[in-house]
Amino acid sequence: AIVNSKYTNAIPLYRQEQEFARNDVNISRQTMANWVITTAERYFSLIYDKLKEEIVQSPVVHADETPVLVTKDGREQMHKNYMWVYRTGNMCKSKAAVLYDYQKTRKADAPREFLNGFCGKLVCDGYQVYHTLEKQPETPFEVAGCWAHARRPFAQIVKSLGSEKASGTVAGEALIQIQNIYHTDNLLSKLPPSERLKRRKTLVAPLVNAFFQWCSESEGRIAASSETAKGIRYCLNQETYLRTFLTDPQIPLDNNLAEQAIRPFCVGKKNWKLIDTVHGAKASAILYSLVETAKANNLNIYQYFRYLLNEIPKHMDDTNLSFLNSMLPWSKNLPEECKKKSK
Repeated sequence: AIVNSKYTNAIPLYRQEQEFARNDVNISRQTMANWVITTAERYFSLIYDKLKEEIVQSPVVHADETPVLVTKDGREQMHKNYMWVYRTGNMCKSKAAVLYDYQKTRKADAPREFLNGFCGKLVCDGYQVYHTLEKQPETPFEVAGCWAHARRPFAQIVKSLGSEKASGTVAGEALIQIQNIYHTDNLLSKLPPSERLKRRKTLVAPLVNAFFQWCSESEGRIAASSETAKGIRYCLNQETYLRTFLTDPQIPLDNNLAEQAIRPFCVGKKNWKLIDTVHGAKASAILYSLVETAKANNLNIYQYFRYLLNEIPKHMDDTNLSFLNSMLPWSKNLPEECKKKSK
């Protein structure tokens, strides 16, 4: 119940402590924190490791990261730490996995370690670290860019000006073209992969070609310091990665899946502000991973946690971890109470 309240409903431990006290149950937040960290390290981490295997073997993975403050991370002053998130693509709906990974820095070492052996397509924003890792021996993946990031600066300009004033502006022209790319590609979403790839080449590729030609021609029409010019430069710099989706029907246009997956963590940290220790940060990564993966597989989160905490301790003396297969979020062997009755 404590895990579900904090990691599903974003209720920090101090507020749970107050609620328990109002009902004459005296459990300190320190005790709750110890329970959470211990169960995450001892039991839930086993499921986490199995989910990581699934992500690394997935053909398409989404990635994103967000800063978090950790009070006692071994450094003298408080520094930004980072929570990275990795998620399987939409084509893996039957085995959807979302994993958070706590790291002290935003350097390339974090995704290099997590994605070691991954050789699919990584959908991400324009952060250079991902591009640095691309096609290295330990991370032979290919990067696919995010059209939502390409669209964002133009959409913000149009929103600030209003649709009437934005009509005919360079930002307005850019937004219309990107929206047309989205609209055309969305019409293909229900086609079989081979047909979708074929239609992307005949219907979507010409729109993408026209957009980048327009970008090259429009750069000189506006002030170099303007937000519109910055948006155009971003698109031109990311052109190779923004075109990747045209080569693989499994790749979506954007990285929205990762942004949606990391949002619950961002909502939660507004309530609890910071994490006290590295152990707490690692436990949070494990527990947010199981919560978001359970959501993605249409599970009752409370009942799923309850089931894992009842079953995993029975196997702690097992040398073979194959018992975990029946406990994964998509397992047919999960009890009915773990499954939501409707989506």
